[in-house]
Amino acid sequence: MAPLIPHVLSGTVSSDVECRFTESGIAVCRFRVTATPSQWDAAAQAWRDGPPIPYVCTAWRDLARNATESLTIGVTVLVNGRIIKTRDNSIYVSVDDLGVSLRQRIAYTEASLPSPAAAAPVAPPPTAQPAASSTSPAATRHPGNPPAWWDEQRSSGWANTGTPAAADGSPLHVGR
Repeated sequence: MAPLIPHVLSGTVSSDVECRFTESGIAVCRFRVTATPSQWDAAAQAWRDGPPIPYVCTAWRDLARNATESLTIGVTVLVNGRIIKTRDNSIYVSVDDLGVSLRQRIAYTEASLPSPAAAAPVAPPPTAQPAASSTSPAATRHPGNPPAWWDEQRSSGWANTGTPAAADGSPLHVGR
């Protein structure tokens, strides 16, 4: 018997996943993957899609159950397996490991599923505004003017630039 050839492929699931069970209760699934390799066209100086390569993939046990629950037509997958035969212009692969390609989508594991609260809109927390009297500087502020904390910083001796300021607002020069 010829040795089994390990193979890794990237392609798009092109059929529904069919899951069946053996007489002893072992799950086995079969699905098709189409890989379209890119080839460099020297004359056109561009990459072109080569002829599609059809694969028939077979997975067993837990991998078969997980593939049946996870895969749909159009999903790009990475398949690690062994080529077992070629027939009818298709390559048959016994799948050892299988993953969803993250090139075009986000995948979540059961442990990393976002909670339903993750879909809730994010709103800033409400801020309590003190009642302003008509004579306070905050009451006369307009949208483009500095905020109220600006005056507090200036009166404490520090301007917004981080430069120390005297009580009258003039900059202090600190020597070495």
